Amino acid sequence: MSDSLSIQAATPARWRDGVTPYQWLVLFVAWLGWVFDSMDATIYAIVLHPALEELLSHSTGGGPVTDEMIGWYGGLILSIFLIGWAVGGVLFGVLADYFGRTKTLVATILIYALFTGLAALSQDWWHLAIYRFLTALGIGGEWAAGAAIVAEVWPEDKRTRAAGLLQSAWAAGFFLAAAMNLLLKGYGWRALFLVGIVPAFVAMLVRLWVKEPERWVQARAREQAAGLEHKVLLPELFHAPLRRATFAGSTLAFVAVFGLWGASNWTPTLIGALPDMQGLSRADIAGKVSYAIMLFNLGALPGYLSFGPLADRFGRRPVFALMCAGSLIMVPVTFFAPHAYAHVLLLLPVLGFFSSGIFSGFPIYLPELYPTRLRATGAGFCFNAGRVLASAGPFLTGSLVTALGSFGRAASAVALVYLLGLAVLPFAPETKGRPLPE
Repeated sequence: MSDSLSIQAATPARWRDGVTPYQWLVLFVAWLGWVFDSMDATIYAIVLHPALEELLSHSTGGGPVTDEMIGWYGGLILSIFLIGWAVGGVLFGVLADYFGRTKTLVATILIYALFTGLAALSQDWWHLAIYRFLTALGIGGEWAAGAAIVAEVWPEDKRTRAAGLLQSAWAAGFFLAAAMNLLLKGYGWRALFLVGIVPAFVAMLVRLWVKEPERWVQARAREQAAGLEHKVLLPELFHAPLRRATFAGSTLAFVAVFGLWGASNWTPTLIGALPDMQGLSRADIAGKVSYAIMLFNLGALPGYLSFGPLADRFGRRPVFALMCAGSLIMVPVTFFAPHAYAHVLLLLPVLGFFSSGIFSGFPIYLPELYPTRLRATGAGFCFNAGRVLASAGPFLTGSLVTALGSFGRAASAVALVYLLGLAVLPFAPETKGRPLPE
């Protein structure tokens, strides 16, 4: 008997021990919501060329549609999408603090499911731009509500692992979109947008199975007792003692988004410009690009999952610094060093680890900066406000190509934004070992 007890005592506790089935359920439905967010964003990248080729041909009365036209209108729609993401993240973050995390989660999933499906009805490029803006409202808001509900339901000592699992949904959503593309190949780009209606069923699961976090219920009751339930929340983010946290959190999120959209997401252009890609057909190059993006996302997955354990051991700021420094180095290495497709395939997973892995820090760190009554507002604002500026990233990279003479130089110039992330970290509060503020 004593031997068995000693063996049990010597067995290390697993990090997931003590997590209740309901806590897993909350993480699962929030994870599913983010999977479909990612799937939605990836669908646009997949259908960009064929969709705009058809829609712009309609706009020009059947005239020729050039790659330059597709690049311009594709970048414009992407920028509109990022602005909608920012607006939705801030707006629904506030609504999640007013009306509840679960209600907001349901509303945002329904919004992006509905308007993704309606995008299949587009008849002109500006129809698609409007639908993408409205879709993005839901995507931005879903993150704010989902991150808050997971942070408030999961145990304090296990939140970082849960947040890492939550962010890993982005990689899963990419592969889901790729699978849908293969399954529906031959049905046209509109069929892929129709698949985007599926997340509406996730909203039904949330509505049936997930209740409001007890932390939020108690905080809301205290507000009502004090007569503060109608108070405008957003200005409080810019008052002491939250001003420094808001500045640091929003700057770090801007750096991550700008770096990813302004440099890392130009991988297809990098592949197409390689010497050993010249002379290949467009279909062959598209296949090579698909494999390259898959490897980028395979590298991102361990980045997502490792941020939490590293942050628990070393602190939030050191791991953000690691991800910024790694991205700062890997962007120019990836865009300058390769002379062959095989070289790119080796470098992209490392780039994905850093430039995508940094995003796991935000569902961990941002909810820790704000009290319960402001948690979704603060996290939603910080994670999304910088997207308005980041929406210029795709256009800035294109302008820099002209000014600097090569895409490698342009992407490397954009990567200097990670220096801003390193510069702001000394001013960011360190939250390691602290409970969520009430």
